[in-house]
Amino acid sequence: MLDNAETPEYPLAELNEIVKLVEQAGDLAQLHIIDTVEFKGEQLPLYVITMGSSSADVPAFGLFGGVHGVERIGTEVVMSYLRSLVASLSWAPDIRRQLENMRLVFMPVVNPAGVLQGSRCNANHVDLMRNAPIDAQEKASFLAGGQRLSRYIPWYRGEQGAAMEIESQALCEVVETYLLSQPFSIALDCHSGYGRRDRIWFPYAGSCKPFPQLAEIQALKNLFDCSYPNHTYYKFEPQSLHYMTHGDLWDYLHIESLITQANTFLPLTLEMGSWLWVKKNPIQLFKFNSLFNPVLPHRHQRILRRHLVLIDFLLRAVEGYANWLPQAEVKQTLYAQGLKKWYGADDG
Repeated sequence: MLDNAETPEYPLAELNEIVKLVEQAGDLAQLHIIDTVEFKGEQLPLYVITMGSSSADVPAFGLFGGVHGVERIGTEVVMSYLRSLVASLSWAPDIRRQLENMRLVFMPVVNPAGVLQGSRCNANHVDLMRNAPIDAQEKASFLAGGQRLSRYIPWYRGEQGAAMEIESQALCEVVETYLLSQPFSIALDCHSGYGRRDRIWFPYAGSCKPFPQLAEIQALKNLFDCSYPNHTYYKFEPQSLHYMTHGDLWDYLHIESLITQANTFLPLTLEMGSWLWVKKNPIQLFKFNSLFNPVLPHRHQRILRRHLVLIDFLLRAVEGYANWLPQAEVKQTLYAQGLKKWYGADDG
């Protein structure tokens, strides 16, 4: 925890609230500054909150937001869940029990400069989700798939051969330190701006090849469908069904997780369907930031409520992963189901 005397007030409200929430949680939460980024003379911290067990034997759940600054609703969803969790610590014994059996990691504002300036990119005009040092294995979408033509064109990847941006490196460090070190982990990265419904994307963004943990994803989807049969507005699918990109950070981190094959890491992206908000309130078309965030107060509140169910489900799925993670005898069947559902093929 940071001492108040050492913590300045930042121009971004979420950074100040993160400190207050950690103080409210007391010794049940730890606040880390992974790095800082400079923006208009301010040094902005890249905050990470950890809660729960530090044992190497427990599973972990990571919640991320604000990778694309203009998609502020992603940060707000993470903050909404964090507020709810911290408020529950004083009266809900099951929360404390969960924290004894798992690790929680929160990085609500991956790109604080982008959030402040209302831009997709960071202060260096780099799109962090195109910044990893990997290229798409198939043809990437023109421009939107990541480009190196100019930093003043959206989806800029950064210079060829340059180190990843500070924010990208920080996210990777957090995942490597707190998630990939555990036997099982799930990461949920909260975004908005695609389509007319909410989607849960899994890798790969840069390849049409089936995701190696397809059986595990199918099992997780089946578990969600069984647990919440009336919660039908999420569509699980690989990102590659829609467009291909270079430099996806989650592709990069998942490939890294496969090197040792010592654990299971499932990176997921919540892609909130912002075009549904625009359809219901067309005036949002005339303001860039409004294309990616709900404007009307009742709709904003509904979005913050809706996704608490998903996040709580994932937290419990992580804690109880040993009870649903498919073993050898059913893996092949689940893999074949996923192959047919998402890739239009069978296992033959």
